Amino acid sequence: MPRLSILSATLIASALLATPPAFADDTPLSEAELGELLFFDPSFSKNRSQSCATCHDPDQAFTDGRQTPAFGMVSLGDDGAALGVRNAPTAAYALSAPPFHYDEKLNEYVGGQFHDGRADTLAIQATQPPLNPVEMMMPDPASVVSRIRENDGYVAAFEQLYGKDVFAPPADPKAAPAAFAAFGQAIEAFERTPEFAPYDSKYDRFLRGEYDLTVLEDLGRTLFFSNDNVNCSTCHMLKREDAENEPFTNHQYRNIGVPRNPALIALGHVAPDYVDHGLLENPAVTDPDMDGRFKTPTLRNVAVTGPYMHNGVFKDLRTVLEFYDKFNNPERKLNPETGKPWAEAEVPATVAFEDLGAQALTDRKIDALEAFLKTLTDKRYEPLLEDREKAAD
Repeated sequence: MPRLSILSATLIASALLATPPAFADDTPLSEAELGELLFFDPSFSKNRSQSCATCHDPDQAFTDGRQTPAFGMVSLGDDGAALGVRNAPTAAYALSAPPFHYDEKLNEYVGGQFHDGRADTLAIQATQPPLNPVEMMMPDPASVVSRIRENDGYVAAFEQLYGKDVFAPPADPKAAPAAFAAFGQAIEAFERTPEFAPYDSKYDRFLRGEYDLTVLEDLGRTLFFSNDNVNCSTCHMLKREDAENEPFTNHQYRNIGVPRNPALIALGHVAPDYVDHGLLENPAVTDPDMDGRFKTPTLRNVAVTGPYMHNGVFKDLRTVLEFYDKFNNPERKLNPETGKPWAEAEVPATVAFEDLGAQALTDRKIDALEAFLKTLTDKRYEPLLEDREKAAD
């Protein structure tokens, strides 16, 4: 068994006991192995109750599978009471996103991490939840580094990987310690391992000649990649039809008319008129035309990573498909989850109607698209998909 795959079982306990996280032969840790320890260690939250894996559980396709008052729509903070306003996206396949930038040729913002791209890279993203006041709640970077230094094994690993002066005070007292940036680098190294992106779904196996799609799955595949039917591939394809290692996102940003989440508002921690401005809340973006745009998510493992949309407003994948179809199909008048007419977009002025335009879908075509999307489930999560299908029957 590879060293990386057994770290969670053999090294995390030693990290929490403040003993050196090393193997019996004292083989130095790789950067990814150190990152795995950090990813699962709750020491980097104020009350030591929450780790990266709490909201990005590897058993739940790297999403938050906890049963909380928010029912998975948003995550519960380290104090057991605070709630965010956005759904925790899967950390799986996040490695495919380029750094956040404006593409002059496309006239689009591209890449980055979080729903609004405010973190350029995975390393920067990894440093932000510990400092978020409704997530892990640490007061500042120095406090995170202080927790690192509590563990002699971490100290040894950081110095071995990043140099003896990694814990030296920064020349600028206002600057974050070098060890804080290294903390993010190590977690990024772990998130770049095949643990997060195995590319072993039924669809991947189909491309390798190891799996035959069913008739319904193959119809869904045809629909997905066909611009004459639906526009899925406009935003959810980076390469070309049936390319290997396709992330199923172009890493761009769109306003697709997602409504406010009334169930989230009912919890009482956001006002009824609260508006999430999406990309416009990224400090690097000031163009009002970006209002209400959110990063196009990967469709990898989409069948097991609900609730859906940036605010978790839809519970079921089929609802999402019907939501898209309602822009083109006058028969899709009602939200199947509420039995009521579809609510107005949270930010109606910038909805990308041109990208949402497509042929109206029959129920069978929606069945087919759903079947195809289920083939994007990593092999390790196929039992999870089967459990969800049984629960729905």
